[in-house]
Amino acid sequence: MILTESFRLANGVEIPKLGLGTWFIANEEAAQAVVEAVKIGYRHIDTAQAYGNESGVGQGIKKCGVNREDLFITTKLAAEVKSYEEAVSSIDQSLETMGLEYLDLMIIHSPQPWTEFAEEDRFFEGNREAWRALEEAYQAGKLRAIGVSNFQKEDLENIFDHCTVKPMVNQILAHISNTPFDLIAYTQEQGVLVEAYSPIAHGELFKNQKVKTIAEKYGVSIPQLSIRYTLQLDLLPLPKTANPEHMKNNAEVDFTISDEDMKFLKNVEQIEDYGEASDMPVFTKKPK
Repeated sequence: MILTESFRLANGVEIPKLGLGTWFIANEEAAQAVVEAVKIGYRHIDTAQAYGNESGVGQGIKKCGVNREDLFITTKLAAEVKSYEEAVSSIDQSLETMGLEYLDLMIIHSPQPWTEFAEEDRFFEGNREAWRALEEAYQAGKLRAIGVSNFQKEDLENIFDHCTVKPMVNQILAHISNTPFDLIAYTQEQGVLVEAYSPIAHGELFKNQKVKTIAEKYGVSIPQLSIRYTLQLDLLPLPKTANPEHMKNNAEVDFTISDEDMKFLKNVEQIEDYGEASDMPVFTKKPK
């Protein structure tokens, strides 16, 4: 069962192969979402400073009835934090807000502040500064692993060229109809695990009849097909939901998509419009 399987990060730390994303889960609902997920068998919870629900997630960790060391908890350094001093303070703030002595993974949420996402300035120096703070927290035992999110090849190279500890994870937008194969290949070649956020395309895949037809062929839901697709690319999916039924459904992915169907899914026409979510930086179509 997928909930009992794990990837091994470059430093040897085991990370569960399926995580619960908590983006868009309100702080007051986050604790119960964590409790429900853990009851189903989830051991990997993903949050971020930007989500505004770290304290709720922390409460859920305490209430869930499972030992802290049996859980894998990720949070993200706010995208706007681009100095060493701010990063040191922010790392400690997350630990305090969540009521935890350590985090299993902390990552830089974006190479650029959200207001400048996809602009020309890649904030190379700021990212090196933030990374230095993460490295120090890692060496001090506050963080068991460190990584990045939304980093393109040039952003990764900037860190690789200056770091003493390589990123262990790059969390990116990846799903059927939007799979950045070149970035994934490069990242994996560097020994960095790729995590896939929004693996169900923020719900937009429900509108795709071709994807629906393939899901029906396997007798599974579109979310199950989407999650399985990312797993077969050796990505770690992070579907987000506060609904226990959806959590359970998302974890029931013990089937295999054929090579022929994987080839088709890899070439599904790219989503142009994410509906109401289109104004969010990560869903805004990048300029050519």
